[in-house]
Amino acid sequence: MKLDILAIAVHPDDVELGCSGTLMMEKLNGKKIGVIDLTRGELGTRGTPELRTEESARAAEIMQLDIRENLQMADGFFRNDEEHQRLLIKSIRKLRPEIVLANNLDDRHPDHGRAGHLIADSCFLSGLRKIETKDDNGNIQQAWRPKYVFHYIQDRYYNPSFVYDITPVFERKIESIKAYSSQFHSSEYNKDEPQTYISTPEFLNSIIGRQQMFGKMIGVPYAEGFITEKMIGVRNMDAFIQFDT
Repeated sequence: MKLDILAIAVHPDDVELGCSGTLMMEKLNGKKIGVIDLTRGELGTRGTPELRTEESARAAEIMQLDIRENLQMADGFFRNDEEHQRLLIKSIRKLRPEIVLANNLDDRHPDHGRAGHLIADSCFLSGLRKIETKDDNGNIQQAWRPKYVFHYIQDRYYNPSFVYDITPVFERKIESIKAYSSQFHSSEYNKDEPQTYISTPEFLNSIIGRQQMFGKMIGVPYAEGFITEKMIGVRNMDAFIQFDT
């Protein structure tokens, strides 16, 4: 399956928090969308890897993903090295996305920044034909480089390079986040486990506020923000959309 948009995240629930609205809007626009989770989030204070897998499957249904895979790298201990790059390159070449949405290059959680660099480097290296990888059937894969890698903004605030209006799907974005009842505040999850930074009601409120702030920048109720290291080009001025008129 060839994808138009591929979101890659180090933990299941990163995509839901950072760019699920954009994925769902692109789905409404007829694009094929997918997610690759690098790890199972097995070091999370709450829940279990098995439960996290179930929750990510529920979130995938809400987002109407065409595909979701997990590379089962070691949570907390993966590295941006040749071994991990080759593993990710294999997936990039299999799915051949036009655009990749990735963890930010720096964030509160060190896994996020390390993953952001791993994803960006792997997307570039995937385009080099002299790096040989094979698919699951042993066939040599063709080189493939996504046109853009955009980094979604997670915990720390950064000024976005651009924002994407997600107002029509915002309620579904929140629903996809709440699919992870073990991780975020939920009256349905009654395990005797400690509260964490992300399991309080205030954390989810901060996510809503962030989307409102990004939306205000362009005169819409809700938006998601992205950072790009690559210059964005346009072919005509109609590509610029002004909402706040």
